[in-house]
Amino acid sequence: MRQVASSAGVSVETVKHRANELKEANPMLGHRGCRLGLTYPEIYAMQAQAIFEAALSIKDGESVVPEIMIPLIMTPKELEILKNLIDQTALEVFKKKGKKVPYLVGTMIELPRAALLAGEIARHAEFFSFGTNDLTQTTFGISRDDSASFIEAYKQQGIVEHDPFVTLDQEGVGELIKLAAERGRTARKDLKLGICGEHGGDPASIRFCQKAGLTYVSCSPYRVPVARLAAAQAALGMEKA
Repeated sequence: MRQVASSAGVSVETVKHRANELKEANPMLGHRGCRLGLTYPEIYAMQAQAIFEAALSIKDGESVVPEIMIPLIMTPKELEILKNLIDQTALEVFKKKGKKVPYLVGTMIELPRAALLAGEIARHAEFFSFGTNDLTQTTFGISRDDSASFIEAYKQQGIVEHDPFVTLDQEGVGELIKLAAERGRTARKDLKLGICGEHGGDPASIRFCQKAGLTYVSCSPYRVPVARLAAAQAALGMEKA
């Protein structure tokens, strides 16, 4: 830690002080995601530089297309600023290396406001990945870290049929996804749409996303076999319909 900090021209004490300053009482809704990139752009510039340099280091004959996803967007302006930062970083790396790679810049739709403004956000995004974990939290106003203490009581009383963090809430969260997908593709016809989160391994949730026009799933490794099977079944079901 001391060597890394000193080589970057920053003391260990400064790093520790800044880390303490960034501690939060409610980090789920706090200074994270794109908010961190906007207040400390050097972090995102560093990450983008690493991605582009890694993409350029592959062997001849192989190719890769990085997809850089900006999280926790709530306004089009946030994405516009950070996309410009990434594009500028790409130009600097490509000039330094004397070659370039194609890449995409997109965002996670994980806030209700982002879903409502999807048409405007899509002007700056080449793909959307619906972060359904956070979209469920921010739509319901409940935390998946704490909901276990009351969600069973809600199920027993018929308030909710399923735990919304296990099976996607199609009436509320699902409506936001459909609305965002429609508005996003109206603004950008070739917009890629997918789902990211634990719902990506739930068959019922995948069937819904298939019908909503989403085309890819990102989930934890142990859910991949279930996700692939559910996606195939959903596709076959739509063909028969």
